[in-house]
Amino acid sequence: MQKPIFLSHISLYFPNKICFEDFSAQIQPGNRIAIIGNNGSGKSSLLKIIKGDLPASEGEIQNKDVSFGYVPQLIYEYENLSGGEKFNKALSAALSNYPDVLLLDEPTNHLDLRNRKSLMKMLNFYKGTLIVVSHDEELLRNSIDILWHIESRTINTFNGQYGDYRQTILQRRKSIENELGLLVKEKKENHKALMKEQQRAKKSKERGEKFVREKRWLPALGDLNQSSAQKTTGKNTESISNKGKILNERLSNLRVPEIIKPSFSLTTKYMRSKIVVSISGGQAGYENEIILKDINLSVAGSEHLAISGGNGSGKTTLLKAILNCPSVAKTGVWDVPRSEDIGYLDQYYGSLDNSKTVLETLSDLSSEKTYAEIRDFLNDFLFRKNEEVNKQVSVLSGGEKARLSLAKIALQTPRLLLIDEITNNIDIETKEHVIQVLKEYPGAMIIISHDGVFLKDIGITHYYELCRCY
Repeated sequence: MQKPIFLSHISLYFPNKICFEDFSAQIQPGNRIAIIGNNGSGKSSLLKIIKGDLPASEGEIQNKDVSFGYVPQLIYEYENLSGGEKFNKALSAALSNYPDVLLLDEPTNHLDLRNRKSLMKMLNFYKGTLIVVSHDEELLRNSIDILWHIESRTINTFNGQYGDYRQTILQRRKSIENELGLLVKEKKENHKALMKEQQRAKKSKERGEKFVREKRWLPALGDLNQSSAQKTTGKNTESISNKGKILNERLSNLRVPEIIKPSFSLTTKYMRSKIVVSISGGQAGYENEIILKDINLSVAGSEHLAISGGNGSGKTTLLKAILNCPSVAKTGVWDVPRSEDIGYLDQYYGSLDNSKTVLETLSDLSSEKTYAEIRDFLNDFLFRKNEEVNKQVSVLSGGEKARLSLAKIALQTPRLLLIDEITNNIDIETKEHVIQVLKEYPGAMIIISHDGVFLKDIGITHYYELCRCY
C-alpha cells in the first residue's frame, strides 16, 4: 500500500528568481493532481522535487517507500522515433514497474489524435496516484480532481474538476468587476458632490466678501466651508482609490487572461470569395522519398482548414510545400499565394528577429504608421509599458513571443495563414490569447494541431486528412 507523500513548507529559488514559497500539501494514494501555471513558474521543477531528483530550496519532503514512474517533457532516448513514438516508449517504460505514483510532464505534446485518445483512455483507467503538468484542457477536464496553480510565487490548491475551477474563477472575476463598477459610480458621485460644495462655498465666499466691503461681517465663513468640503471629498476620493487598488490586485491574481481584441489590416469581405489555395494531383517529398501523394484540396478566401493525420503522415511537409520551401520537391498543380502573402506561425516563433525590440518588430513592418499608432496597436496585444515595448525579442517569454507573432499577423494580415502546432509548450493563458486572435482572423487559414478543443474554440469546421505514403 502506497504511503502518503508530505510536502512541508517547500520553496524553490533560482538566481534572480523566486518560483514559489512556503507550500505544504499531502499527496494521498489515488490523488489525481494537475500542476498548472505560466511557463517558467516552476511546474516541471516541482515534479522533480516530488520525485526527489531536485532538492527544494527550503522545506522538507517525505516520499520514502514510494515508487515513481516519470516521463519528462523532453525525451532524449529513442533518437530515430517521432515525438509520439518516443512518448509511448517512455510511458511504457515508466509503467513497467507498476509505480505508486505516475509523474507526467506535458504528456500530450506531439501526440496525434489516435495517441491522444489512447493516453486519455489509459489515464481514465489508471488506478495509481497521478501528478501531471499540463496545459491541455481535455486532459485537465477529464482526468484531474485536484489543481495546484502556481501564481505570483504562491501555489494555490483547488479541490474539484477543472471546469468547476474555471467557473469559480470567472464568478470571482465578475464579482470583482461589479465592485469596481460600483466604485467608478461612487467616484463620479463624489466628484459631483465636490463640485456642488465648491459652488456653494464660492457663493458663500462672494457673499462674505460683499459683506466685508460693506463692513457687515468677517470673511472666514466661506473659506471654512470650502476647506471643509474639500477635506471631506478628499478623504472619500482617497478611500475609493485604496479600494480600487485592492480590487485590481485581487483581479490580477485571478487566473483569467486579459482579453485581446485584434484589428486586422484586411477585412473578411475582401477575403471571402477568392480561392487562395488550389492543389490538384499534388505530390511532395524530400530527394528520393515521397511523403505525400494524391493531394487534392482548395481553400477559399476566409476558410479555416485543419490538417489531420498521424505522426509522420506529412502534415508539416504539406505546409512547407505550400510555402515553396526549396528542400521540398513537389509535382502536380500547386496554385498558392506568393510568399509575401503567406504568414507562418509555429511553436518556435521562427518569424521573429531576435535582434529587434518589440517596437521595432512592428514599426519596421509599417513605416507609414506613427510611433503613437504603433504603441496603440501594441497596447491591444498587452504590450503597454515602456520597458515591455523596448524589450529585445531574444529575452521575451514564450507567451510574449506568441502575442508579438500574432500582432505581426494582425498588422500586416496575410491572405493565407499557416500554423504548425502553435499550442505545443504554451501555458493556458497564452493559449487563450492565441484563441482570441485566431477565431477572429479574416483570411484563409491552414492549421496543424492535435488539440481538438483548441480547434473547436477557434472555429475550425473543415478537416483534410493525410495518410503516410509507404
